[in-house]
Amino acid sequence: MEEKNPIQVADRLFHVLELLADQGPMQLMDIASEEELNKTTAFRVLRSLMHLGYVRQDPSDGRYSLTFRIVGLADKVREQTDMIGFLHPYLEELSGQIRETIHLVMLEESFSPDTDTEATYVDKVESPYNAVRMVSRVGGRIPLYCSGVGKALLADMSDDQIRRIWDNSDIKKITDYTITDLGSLMKIIGQVRKNGYALDNEENEIGVRCVAAALPPIPGRGRFAFSISAPASRMDDERILEVAGSLLRIRDRITQELRIG
Repeated sequence: MEEKNPIQVADRLFHVLELLADQGPMQLMDIASEEELNKTTAFRVLRSLMHLGYVRQDPSDGRYSLTFRIVGLADKVREQTDMIGFLHPYLEELSGQIRETIHLVMLEESFSPDTDTEATYVDKVESPYNAVRMVSRVGGRIPLYCSGVGKALLADMSDDQIRRIWDNSDIKKITDYTITDLGSLMKIIGQVRKNGYALDNEENEIGVRCVAAALPPIPGRGRFAFSISAPASRMDDERILEVAGSLLRIRDRITQELRIG
Protein backbone atom coordinates (compact mmCIF):
# COMPACT_ATOMS: atom_id res chain seq x y z
CA MET A 1 0.00 0.00 0.00
CA GLU A 2 1.40 3.40 -1.03
CA GLU A 3 2.03 5.73 1.88
CA LYS A 4 0.31 9.11 1.56
CA ASN A 5 2.14 12.37 2.04
CA PRO A 6 1.00 13.71 5.45
CA ILE A 7 1.22 17.28 4.13
CA GLN A 8 -1.19 17.41 1.20
CA VAL A 9 -0.26 20.92 0.08
CA ALA A 10 3.40 19.84 -0.28
CA ASP A 11 2.22 16.91 -2.38
CA ARG A 12 0.38 19.27 -4.74
CA LEU A 13 3.26 21.75 -4.97
CA PHE A 14 5.76 19.10 -5.99
CA HIS A 15 3.38 17.39 -8.39
CA VAL A 16 2.87 20.69 -10.23
CA LEU A 17 6.64 21.29 -10.29
CA GLU A 18 7.20 17.82 -11.77
CA LEU A 19 4.38 18.35 -14.29
CA LEU A 20 5.83 21.64 -15.54
CA ALA A 21 9.31 20.10 -15.69
CA ASP A 22 7.92 17.29 -17.85
CA GLN A 23 5.46 19.19 -20.04
CA GLY A 24 6.90 22.71 -20.25
CA PRO A 25 4.69 25.85 -20.23
CA MET A 26 1.01 25.09 -19.54
CA GLN A 27 -2.31 26.87 -19.13
CA LEU A 28 -4.07 26.92 -15.77
CA MET A 29 -6.94 24.67 -16.90
CA ASP A 30 -4.55 22.10 -18.36
CA ILE A 31 -2.63 21.95 -15.09
CA ALA A 32 -5.85 21.60 -13.10
CA SER A 33 -7.01 18.80 -15.40
CA GLU A 34 -3.71 16.89 -15.28
CA GLU A 35 -3.51 17.13 -11.49
CA GLU A 36 -7.24 16.51 -10.98
CA LEU A 37 -7.64 19.77 -9.09
CA ASN A 38 -10.37 22.35 -9.31
CA LYS A 39 -9.41 25.64 -10.94
CA THR A 40 -9.25 27.58 -7.66
CA THR A 41 -6.95 25.06 -5.96
CA ALA A 42 -4.67 24.86 -8.99
CA PHE A 43 -4.45 28.65 -9.08
CA ARG A 44 -3.51 28.80 -5.39
CA VAL A 45 -0.77 26.20 -5.88
CA LEU A 46 0.64 28.16 -8.80
CA ARG A 47 0.47 31.46 -6.93
CA SER A 48 2.37 29.88 -4.05
CA LEU A 49 5.07 28.59 -6.40
CA MET A 50 5.28 32.01 -8.04
CA HIS A 51 5.65 33.64 -4.64
CA LEU A 52 8.53 31.26 -3.86
CA GLY A 53 10.15 32.07 -7.18
CA TYR A 54 9.92 28.64 -8.81
CA VAL A 55 7.19 29.41 -11.34
CA ARG A 56 6.51 32.38 -13.64
CA GLN A 57 3.50 33.32 -15.80
CA ASP A 58 3.95 34.57 -19.34
CA PRO A 59 1.91 37.81 -19.59
CA SER A 60 1.39 37.31 -23.33
CA ASP A 61 -0.44 33.98 -23.23
CA GLY A 62 -0.98 33.28 -19.49
CA ARG A 63 0.97 30.02 -19.53
CA TYR A 64 2.93 28.94 -16.46
CA SER A 65 6.51 27.63 -16.58
CA LEU A 66 9.41 26.88 -14.28
CA THR A 67 12.03 29.53 -13.54
CA PHE A 68 15.76 28.95 -13.36
CA ARG A 69 15.57 28.85 -9.56
CA ILE A 70 14.84 25.14 -9.79
CA VAL A 71 18.03 24.80 -11.83
CA GLY A 72 19.89 26.52 -9.01
CA LEU A 73 18.68 23.85 -6.59
CA ALA A 74 19.87 21.10 -8.93
CA ASP A 75 23.25 22.82 -9.26
CA LYS A 76 23.64 22.95 -5.48
CA VAL A 77 22.88 19.24 -5.18
CA ARG A 78 25.37 18.50 -7.97
CA GLU A 79 28.06 20.65 -6.34
CA GLN A 80 27.58 18.95 -2.99
CA THR A 81 27.66 15.54 -4.62
CA ASP A 82 30.83 16.47 -6.49
CA MET A 83 32.36 17.65 -3.22
CA ILE A 84 31.53 14.39 -1.45
CA GLY A 85 33.01 12.43 -4.34
CA PHE A 86 36.14 14.59 -4.22
CA LEU A 87 36.59 14.05 -0.49
CA HIS A 88 35.84 10.31 -0.38
CA PRO A 89 39.33 9.08 -1.44
CA TYR A 90 40.87 11.19 1.33
CA LEU A 91 38.51 9.60 3.87
CA GLU A 92 39.46 6.14 2.62
CA GLU A 93 43.15 6.99 2.84
CA LEU A 94 42.77 8.27 6.39
CA SER A 95 40.80 5.20 7.44
CA GLY A 96 43.49 2.97 5.95
CA GLN A 97 46.22 4.83 7.81
CA ILE A 98 44.68 4.70 11.26
CA ARG A 99 42.35 1.71 10.88
CA GLU A 100 39.32 3.51 12.28
CA THR A 101 35.93 4.70 11.02
CA ILE A 102 35.74 8.09 9.30
CA HIS A 103 32.65 10.31 9.07
CA LEU A 104 31.99 13.29 6.83
CA VAL A 105 29.25 15.77 7.75
CA MET A 106 27.88 18.84 6.02
CA LEU A 107 26.21 22.01 7.23
CA GLU A 108 24.26 23.85 4.54
CA GLU A 109 25.92 27.10 3.50
CA SER A 110 22.64 29.00 3.78
CA PHE A 111 21.80 27.56 7.19
CA SER A 112 19.70 29.53 9.65
CA PRO A 113 20.75 29.53 13.33
CA ASP A 114 17.04 29.31 14.12
CA THR A 115 16.64 25.91 12.47
CA ASP A 116 19.98 24.34 11.55
CA THR A 117 21.49 23.32 14.85
CA GLU A 118 22.53 19.94 13.47
CA ALA A 119 24.89 18.69 10.77
CA THR A 120 24.08 15.87 8.35
CA TYR A 121 26.17 12.74 7.79
CA VAL A 122 26.93 12.67 4.05
CA ASP A 123 29.64 9.99 3.86
CA LYS A 124 31.14 7.27 6.02
CA VAL A 125 34.09 4.90 5.64
CA GLU A 126 33.68 2.01 8.05
CA SER A 127 36.96 0.54 9.21
CA PRO A 128 37.37 -3.10 8.10
CA TYR A 129 39.52 -3.61 11.18
CA ASN A 130 36.84 -2.50 13.61
CA ALA A 131 34.61 -5.15 15.17
CA VAL A 132 32.46 -2.42 16.74
CA ARG A 133 29.98 -0.93 14.22
CA MET A 134 29.15 2.75 14.69
CA VAL A 135 25.46 3.61 15.03
CA SER A 136 25.76 6.62 12.70
CA ARG A 137 24.30 6.45 9.20
CA VAL A 138 24.53 8.58 6.07
CA GLY A 139 21.55 10.94 6.02
CA GLY A 140 21.31 11.02 9.80
CA ARG A 141 21.78 14.24 11.75
CA ILE A 142 23.95 15.10 14.72
CA PRO A 143 23.76 18.10 17.10
CA LEU A 144 26.50 20.69 16.78
CA TYR A 145 26.82 21.45 20.49
CA CYS A 146 27.84 17.98 21.66
CA SER A 147 29.73 16.36 18.78
CA GLY A 148 33.30 16.54 17.56
CA VAL A 149 32.31 17.52 14.03
CA GLY A 150 29.81 20.02 15.40
CA LYS A 151 32.34 21.74 17.62
CA ALA A 152 34.83 21.82 14.75
CA LEU A 153 32.23 23.62 12.62
CA LEU A 154 31.26 25.98 15.44
CA ALA A 155 34.89 26.98 16.00
CA ASP A 156 34.91 28.62 12.54
CA MET A 157 31.92 30.81 13.47
CA SER A 158 31.69 33.98 15.53
CA ASP A 159 30.92 33.75 19.26
CA ASP A 160 27.57 35.49 18.68
CA GLN A 161 26.62 32.93 16.07
CA ILE A 162 27.57 30.10 18.41
CA ARG A 163 25.35 31.59 21.14
CA ARG A 164 22.39 31.84 18.75
CA ILE A 165 22.82 28.22 17.72
CA TRP A 166 23.06 27.21 21.38
CA ASP A 167 19.88 29.14 22.23
CA ASN A 168 18.01 27.34 19.45
CA SER A 169 19.39 23.87 20.21
CA ASP A 170 17.52 21.19 22.11
CA ILE A 171 20.11 20.78 24.86
CA LYS A 172 19.97 17.30 26.35
CA LYS A 173 22.15 15.29 28.69
CA ILE A 174 22.64 12.43 26.24
CA THR A 175 25.37 10.82 28.35
CA ASP A 176 27.07 11.69 31.63
CA TYR A 177 29.74 13.49 29.57
CA THR A 178 27.45 15.69 27.47
CA ILE A 179 28.10 19.44 27.83
CA THR A 180 24.93 21.23 28.89
CA ASP A 181 26.10 24.75 29.71
CA LEU A 182 27.24 27.42 27.27
CA GLY A 183 30.22 28.56 29.34
CA SER A 184 31.83 25.13 29.17
CA LEU A 185 31.17 24.90 25.45
CA MET A 186 32.80 28.28 24.78
CA LYS A 187 35.92 27.22 26.70
CA ILE A 188 36.13 24.09 24.58
CA ILE A 189 35.63 26.12 21.39
CA GLY A 190 38.65 28.19 22.44
CA GLN A 191 40.70 24.99 22.68
CA VAL A 192 39.47 23.85 19.26
CA ARG A 193 40.53 27.14 17.69
CA LYS A 194 43.96 26.77 19.28
CA ASN A 195 44.54 23.10 18.46
CA GLY A 196 42.79 22.91 15.09
CA TYR A 197 40.74 19.87 16.03
CA ALA A 198 37.76 19.04 18.25
CA LEU A 199 36.88 16.09 20.45
CA ASP A 200 33.78 14.13 21.32
CA ASN A 201 34.54 12.51 24.66
CA GLU A 202 31.68 10.00 24.81
CA GLU A 203 29.18 12.89 24.64
CA ASN A 204 26.88 11.24 22.11
CA GLU A 205 27.58 7.57 22.68
CA ILE A 206 29.13 5.91 25.71
CA GLY A 207 32.27 4.04 24.76
CA VAL A 208 33.02 6.09 21.61
CA ARG A 209 35.50 8.96 21.28
CA CYS A 210 35.95 11.10 18.16
CA VAL A 211 38.54 13.53 16.82
CA ALA A 212 37.26 16.01 14.23
CA ALA A 213 38.37 18.89 12.03
CA ALA A 214 36.50 21.29 9.75
CA LEU A 215 37.39 22.30 6.23
CA PRO A 216 37.42 26.01 5.36
CA PRO A 217 33.97 27.16 4.14
CA ILE A 218 33.75 26.91 0.36
CA PRO A 219 31.32 29.30 -1.39
CA GLY A 220 28.47 27.40 -3.00
CA ARG A 221 29.43 24.07 -1.42
CA GLY A 222 28.48 24.42 2.22
CA ARG A 223 30.57 23.65 5.31
CA PHE A 224 32.15 20.25 5.84
CA ALA A 225 33.85 18.52 8.76
CA PHE A 226 35.19 15.00 9.15
CA SER A 227 36.03 12.85 12.14
CA ILE A 228 37.82 9.75 13.31
CA SER A 229 35.63 7.60 15.57
CA ALA A 230 36.74 4.63 17.66
CA PRO A 231 35.94 2.76 20.86
CA ALA A 232 37.20 4.67 23.89
CA SER A 233 39.33 1.65 24.82
CA ARG A 234 41.46 2.38 21.74
CA MET A 235 41.37 6.17 22.03
CA ASP A 236 43.35 7.15 25.10
CA ASP A 237 44.92 10.61 25.19
CA GLU A 238 48.14 9.44 23.53
CA ARG A 239 46.21 7.86 20.68
CA ILE A 240 44.10 11.02 20.36
CA LEU A 241 47.24 13.06 19.67
CA GLU A 242 48.44 10.50 17.14
CA VAL A 243 45.22 10.37 15.11
CA ALA A 244 44.73 14.14 15.39
CA GLY A 245 48.06 14.58 13.62
CA SER A 246 46.93 12.32 10.76
CA LEU A 247 43.60 14.10 10.61
CA LEU A 248 45.17 17.56 10.36
CA ARG A 249 47.65 16.47 7.70
CA ILE A 250 44.81 15.17 5.53
CA ARG A 251 42.82 18.34 6.17
CA ASP A 252 45.76 20.51 5.09
CA ARG A 253 46.19 18.49 1.89
CA ILE A 254 42.50 18.83 1.08
CA THR A 255 42.60 22.57 1.78
CA GLN A 256 45.62 23.01 -0.47
CA GLU A 257 43.99 20.98 -3.26
CA LEU A 258 40.80 23.05 -3.05
CA ARG A 259 42.77 26.30 -3.24
CA ILE A 260 44.67 25.09 -6.29
CA GLY A 261 41.44 23.94 -7.92
